[in-house]
Amino acid sequence: MRIDRTRDLGPYVEKEGDDRIICRCEEVTQGEIRKAVHDGMFTLTEVRRYLRCGMGLCQGQTCGKLVRGIIARELGEKPSELEPATSRSPMRPTEMHVWANEETNEEGA
Repeated sequence: MRIDRTRDLGPYVEKEGDDRIICRCEEVTQGEIRKAVHDGMFTLTEVRRYLRCGMGLCQGQTCGKLVRGIIARELGEKPSELEPATSRSPMRPTEMHVWANEETNEEGA
């Protein structure tokens, strides 16, 4: 679906429940997500990059559907019509000695 970025969503008006935390990992509230949409972030990827929701420890497993629903409601669209966010595997730093000892571990096993 192509997003019409020329349409006016109107001013951001606080609603009841805007203080509710949607992304627990990054402590992002419903109001912050709604405000981001009114500030011009119309895709899930844009909102993720702006607020970091879905980029915490759970990688959006807990909040992904909620964030998508909030964005869709603000845009007046169905959640299924929003383009999917780019998903990536969780990564952890690896200490260099792990790589340096790789051959030794295979030979010694």
